Formats: sequence, structure tokens, C-alpha cells
Amino acid sequence: MRTWVPLTVSMLCGLAWAGNLESCASRCSEQFDRDSACQCDHRCPEHGDCCDDYELLCAAEEDSTEPEPFSEVEEGAPDNSLYSAPSSCQGRCREAFDGHHACHCHDRCQESGNCCEDFESLCGNYGGFSHSSDTITEEELQSVSEKIYRADTNKAQKEDIILNRQNCITPSETGDQVDHCPNLLFTYVNEKLFSKPTYAAFINLLNNYQRATGHRELFNAQQLAEQDIFLREIMKTAVMKELYGFLHHQNRYSSEQEFVDDLKNMWFGLYSRSNEEGDSSGFEHVFSGEVKKGKVTGFHNWIRFYLQEKEGLVDYYSHVYDGPWDSYPDVLGMQFNWDGYYKEVGSAFIGSSPEFEFALYSLCFIARPGKACQLSLGGYPLSIQTYTWDKTTYGNGKKYIATAYVSTSTQ
Repeated sequence: MRTWVPLTVSMLCGLAWAGNLESCASRCSEQFDRDSACQCDHRCPEHGDCCDDYELLCAAEEDSTEPEPFSEVEEGAPDNSLYSAPSSCQGRCREAFDGHHACHCHDRCQESGNCCEDFESLCGNYGGFSHSSDTITEEELQSVSEKIYRADTNKAQKEDIILNRQNCITPSETGDQVDHCPNLLFTYVNEKLFSKPTYAAFINLLNNYQRATGHRELFNAQQLAEQDIFLREIMKTAVMKELYGFLHHQNRYSSEQEFVDDLKNMWFGLYSRSNEEGDSSGFEHVFSGEVKKGKVTGFHNWIRFYLQEKEGLVDYYSHVYDGPWDSYPDVLGMQFNWDGYYKEVGSAFIGSSPEFEFALYSLCFIARPGKACQLSLGGYPLSIQTYTWDKTTYGNGKKYIATAYVSTSTQ
């Protein structure tokens, strides 16, 4: 079993900050304190500025408390007012354990005696649900993520991208909105990458959205066809075949067509983040980016970043996290201004193929919806956080993707 270790100083890159670590003793659940060298508030895992003993002292304390609605971790995740801990298994059969829920619908809830009252009637015959093999273990997630990592033959090679990371700041400085980097992040990108079928299909989707929430998305026939083209192209790749084979073996999908149909719904299905029906989707939020209440939300894709930076619409400010990978895909946690709107903490894979990101985010949303999903890439641990959209559903109570991103918290 993999041992999860704290991020190194070089990853968090604030030497002065990292050399003055404090403790979370008697500080769990406190508010963010700009004067503290490290934090113990509920958002510190997202910002990567938790004290070393946060997991030991605070995570255990949170797990022991009464279930309550989850807190918003990223602007763009569901509003608290839209979420309440469910008391039914409607649309939740096979759902991963979530400590915020008062009752559960996973295959071992009967052993624990904490199933919802309608578990038997709704989930008892849910496609072999009662078999323990339907539970995806941590070891299985790490194994399949390594296989997906090795299968990403469309990723950028070292010579395809030259990054100019420039200045690294401490997590406490991210709210200052100061441009610490005068030069572009991307010094060079080999745009021949973008002629590959999955890249081309992905790029065609990026400009199909209005970035401001509260404006209904209206797709023409060509734009709807582009969604199908993208799904068709990525399903030809070894990355997505690896993912489907794994989920099929786990009894999550009986056919590839069922899998593709579900991907289309969970990623491209429209819902409302504001007052307009159908103004957002998981794909728009995560890959294209949105603006809500004067802030950038989502926008976790390096291709979108590069293209917008090339057009002069993105201004790279700084970074707080640089992943341990010495080849692509890598991970960068950064701050930037998008045509007048600030992104305080934005993590993104760098140099990965579109299908790679789509596969890992989908895997984690299916296996660990609303929870941290611990993966392994090239021998290094990686955590992905997803959230479900709980105000509206599709199909038999299935959830849309609210957001998905690489978490730069310490493990």
C-alpha cells in the first residue's frame, strides 16, 4: 500500500514560509489568519497551507462531528444553500461513503448499520450492488490511475512546452492580487499537438460558452455535434479504453455506449448556477472557465490557459505549487487575471492530453463523488477533489459534475 507523505518544500516553494511551521493544536476550525505561518481552517487543504499536523488533529475531529452540509471549497462548487444531507438512497446507490451524510447507500452500510431506510427497496437489486467487488478501493484507484498515466501517449513531451514559472508566493499572499510575474507563463508550446484529433475536438468546444453565470447557454446543431465528436475521439484512445475497462469490470457500466451516454450527461448536461436555467455545466466550469460574482471560477485547463494567454486575455500572476513530476503531465497551482477577473487559487495539469484530464476527473467523480480521490501518477501521489451538483439531477437521480480539480493540499 502506498505511503502518503507531506509535500516537499520545493513543491510548495515558500522556503521562509515552510521553515516556520506551526501546529493546529487548539486551532481546528479557526478562521484564516494571515499572520499565521500555516493554517487550520477548513479551506487550508485547497490552498495547500495547512500545518503539518492538520490531518492528524483536525481531520479526525471533523470526522467525529455530527453530519452537516459540506462547506464550499472552491468558488463554483455548489452553494451551501443548495445542499442538505440526504436521508434517502434515491439516486445514491453505490455512492461512496461521505461523513457529512446522516445515512448511507454504499454496499457495506448494512455491516455498519447506517443505511438509509429505503436502502433495500431502492438498492437491493441494483445491478449486483450487494457484492463487495462493487466498492472501488484505494489500491484499485492508484493502480488504474497509473495505467491511465502510462497510456497517455498524446501528452506533451519535454521539448513541446517551455514554462517560465517565475515567482512563487506563499499561500497567505494569494488574496493580494499582485502580479509577481512580468512574463508569460508559456514561453513556447509546440502547437502541432493541437492538430491531434482529441486536442482539436477539445479546442472546438472551448468557445461554445458564455463565461458569465446567469446567462443561459444556447447551443446550435454544430455545437451539439462537437460534444459528440469530442466524446467519440477520446473513446478511441488507450486512456479512455483503460478507464472504461476498469469501470466495466467494477460493474459500473454494462456497455461502452452506456458509459459514453453517462459521460455526456454528467459533463455536458446544463444546470443553473445563478438565476438562469441552463447557464452552466461541468465541462464549461472545469475546462473553459466561468465568472461568478466578479471572480473566476473553475478554469483548470492548461490548453485553455495557453490559448487565452496567447490572445492577451490571461495575465499570469504567480504560483504557489509546482508538482514533483520532471516530465509531462505536471501540476501547477497558480494565480492569474482573466480579462479583468482574478483567480486566487487555480490548479491545472500541464502538458496532459484532453482525454487524460477527462479520464481522471471522471474516474474520481464516479468513484469518490464529493470527496478527495487519492491517485498515483508515475509513482507520486495525487489528490483530485470533485463535487456533485445537488440542486438538479438527470436520469434516475444521477448527479451532474459541479467541479473537479487537482488538490494541492498536503497528504
